[in-house]
Amino acid sequence: MGVVMIDVQAEKTALRERVVARRRQIPPDIRNGSSLRLRDHVLELPQVSGAGTIAVYFSVGSEPSTRSLVYALWKHGHYVILPVLLPDGDLDWASYEGPDSMAEGPRGLLEPSEARRGPETVSRAEAVIVPALAVSESGTRLGRGGGSYDRALARVGEQVPLIALLYDGELLPEVPAEPHDRPVRAVATPSRGITWFPVRLHLAVGRPEC
Repeated sequence: MGVVMIDVQAEKTALRERVVARRRQIPPDIRNGSSLRLRDHVLELPQVSGAGTIAVYFSVGSEPSTRSLVYALWKHGHYVILPVLLPDGDLDWASYEGPDSMAEGPRGLLEPSEARRGPETVSRAEAVIVPALAVSESGTRLGRGGGSYDRALARVGEQVPLIALLYDGELLPEVPAEPHDRPVRAVATPSRGITWFPVRLHLAVGRPEC
């Protein structure tokens, strides 16, 4: 691995640590209010309201909460799929069928207890809501570093809306990136609402590492 690649990975690690530390300091009332505004911004999107199948994630820890968003999408009649973490770090998918369909999974995650549909299921989603720690103004997404979403998003068509949910202050001028990093099409932030990025083609190179 070259020196440049090591430097990029070190920059990613440092930025992750800063963002996670900042998120932990957000008061619960601010976090809850931000999550509700994010929910409303996403629900108002025509690309979401007109989608049949929507891939979402079930938030954990200090992430913007997606629980009311997931429930609202389901109640509005969308076919909602949520990720199921596989032993190798890849993501399978299963349908959300209401709060009682969720069960505890690995690493403290809540996952749908419905039958798994296979990792390729995400390729049939018409909109994908993804977690992120930060996104650049050109759409580069910074994840947590496990590689799960790198693999999952590689299965999604270039024209499918990939929308990351962020707190205010996490849409940055630049984010360190590697060749395999998949850009998102838009971000939602509590104060700015939806920010769309120009479509840019992505050619993955090498094995996802973050």
